[in-house]
Amino acid sequence: MRVLVVEDEIRMAGLLKRALCEEGHAVDVAADGPEGLWLATENEYGAIVLDVMLPGLDGFQLCRRLRESGIWVPVLMLTARDSVSDRVRGLDAGADDYLVKPFSLLELAARLRALARRDDRPRPVVLAAGDLRLDPAAKRAWRAGAELHLSPKEFSLLEFFLRNPGHALTRSQLTRSQIIEGVWDFAYDGGSNVVDQYVNYLRRKVGRDDIETVRGMGYRLRDERDG
Repeated sequence: MRVLVVEDEIRMAGLLKRALCEEGHAVDVAADGPEGLWLATENEYGAIVLDVMLPGLDGFQLCRRLRESGIWVPVLMLTARDSVSDRVRGLDAGADDYLVKPFSLLELAARLRALARRDDRPRPVVLAAGDLRLDPAAKRAWRAGAELHLSPKEFSLLEFFLRNPGHALTRSQLTRSQIIEGVWDFAYDGGSNVVDQYVNYLRRKVGRDDIETVRGMGYRLRDERDG
């Protein structure tokens, strides 16, 4: 899942990015409200982690502007203030959940998974295609009942394929790489060969026939329902 973190405190932003990357997410970071609004408008995210106290636009204003623009990505608000009025204000602005600092990074990750499952797109607890199964919360995957041992990036790539079975996903950065946008973060400036490299790593572990090459486009996870 691609996550946007909007946090002006450098140390906190770094902690959040590191923790979410370790969970296998692709993470972009904005240091103020206007930058966060721009990124959230220009890119598709699975969730936004939004601090309340921000320069330029505070979290309440930013969240309200997103909702007024018809952007309904799940928003988890962070605040150092624990008053009921602040929580109500955040929820009324369109936030989906609220977490008070200091908080556990494990709880943050769990709340993001819960928010993603509440999204109107299909977000099953366990993803499956054929005899491939993946549990995003437990960070475990299986092939025909045998557990797969995947690196964090391989896990994230397999999750992305399993969320889009049967769909050709683009790999090139010359136009728009769906795979890089879904698995790597906004700051990634490498070539599309890294996608090929990780697809090859994954093929060795799940089976070469399951991830098909779509000539001139990218890759597709074979969907058993298509025969």
